[in-house]
Amino acid sequence: MGHENKAKKAHVLIFPFPAQGHINPMLQFAKRLVSKGVKATLVSTVFLSKTTFSDPTSSIDIQTISDGFDEGGYNQAGSPDVYLPTFWSVGSKSLASLIKKLVDAGHPIDAIVYDAFLDFALDVAKQFGIRTAAFFTQACAVNSVYYHVSKGLLQLPLPGPKVSLPGLPPLEVSELPSFVCHHGSYPAWFDVVVNHQFSNIDEADWVFLNIFYDLEKEAVDWMSQFWNVMTIGPTIPSMYLDRRLENDKHYGMHLFKPKTGTCMNWLSGKPKSSVVYVSFGSMAELDVVQMAELAWGLKGSNCYFMWVVRESEQAKLPKNFIEETAEKGLVVSWCPQLEVLSHESIGCFLTHCGFNSVLEALSLGVPLLAMPQWTDQGTNAKYVEDVWEIGMRARSDEENGLVTREIVKHCIKESTEGEKGKEARKNASKWKNLARKAVDEGGSSDKNIDEFVTKLLGD
Repeated sequence: MGHENKAKKAHVLIFPFPAQGHINPMLQFAKRLVSKGVKATLVSTVFLSKTTFSDPTSSIDIQTISDGFDEGGYNQAGSPDVYLPTFWSVGSKSLASLIKKLVDAGHPIDAIVYDAFLDFALDVAKQFGIRTAAFFTQACAVNSVYYHVSKGLLQLPLPGPKVSLPGLPPLEVSELPSFVCHHGSYPAWFDVVVNHQFSNIDEADWVFLNIFYDLEKEAVDWMSQFWNVMTIGPTIPSMYLDRRLENDKHYGMHLFKPKTGTCMNWLSGKPKSSVVYVSFGSMAELDVVQMAELAWGLKGSNCYFMWVVRESEQAKLPKNFIEETAEKGLVVSWCPQLEVLSHESIGCFLTHCGFNSVLEALSLGVPLLAMPQWTDQGTNAKYVEDVWEIGMRARSDEENGLVTREIVKHCIKESTEGEKGKEARKNASKWKNLARKAVDEGGSSDKNIDEFVTKLLGD
């Protein structure tokens, strides 16, 4: 960038959907912008700003808007059918007020990078003549499916057992996002991911993808026919990839407080590659029967395991399970996932296959055992096993729909000791190197971020 541009500091508003899996990648992207001389302001909801555990030393400014539920957020609303339309109505007005406040305070905005879920942000930005970038926090494959549904190119309910879409491998119906393969489930969420995401995206100046090009290049090339697409990921803290952002070890915001000392001390006493790390993220909920099958499968594997069970879920654990597995297992309410995944004692990651978790494991070279639950996770699991070949799927029993304890035990053994596990570890190491190469100086994702910043400064 030329010297004449350095006097001006571009200001970008970062607006994620208020959930951990959406906040983290967009917050990390904001740090990348700051490292390149951009002022970044993260937009949080009033409730989340009061309840999240944030980093006081962060270089990111935080401003708040209302989602209509300032005392309790999503839980106060009670259901997505109440929360989502209220957020769209109240949030759009509140966002417009925030932009006006920042302009009046001498902090005009050059661009808004908004979660693609939040289509109203683009409409608000256009009122102020502000450029926009839609940010996809989910995989290209998943968003391609949603796009085809939104345009009527993929009819629901699905007519056949398989689906073929450009840039994607053939997909079984069960490998499609749950909002599509289980047509009619969660209609409020379906409305967001299908109708809202693509309602006005053609008007966005950029479309950002939280991947690196090699990960889904066929899908990226297909998307590039319609939009000004840029791959800018994986957006995980720099110290786990390129190490160019000093001390950038954490996302900087947590919905739950991690038990860092407990986790890391326990892991430090375990042999290399011996621990199965188990986590189903911040939203997925197993029923009591499935929780028991998973628990006894972990015990039956006779492997060391560290299992994240949120406080709200711990009552579902079998009676005396924690006591009976104390020699081999650790159950915690939350953990610092990146620190855990990067620890040498971790042998594999049993995961719901949320896209952030997949990207983190892939970027750190950790093989996966996929046990998807809903939304995009089934599609992610397909890619984990058959496209990226960095793990395997624990498939549910056809008769009872459960991932039984026998299946859990078998899959853990295969992942940690079998040939599939060895191959997955080798491939995970390959993808780790490609992920780092993408964000290194001059890498594909780094170049795209530079291009975005240069465009902001040049106008």
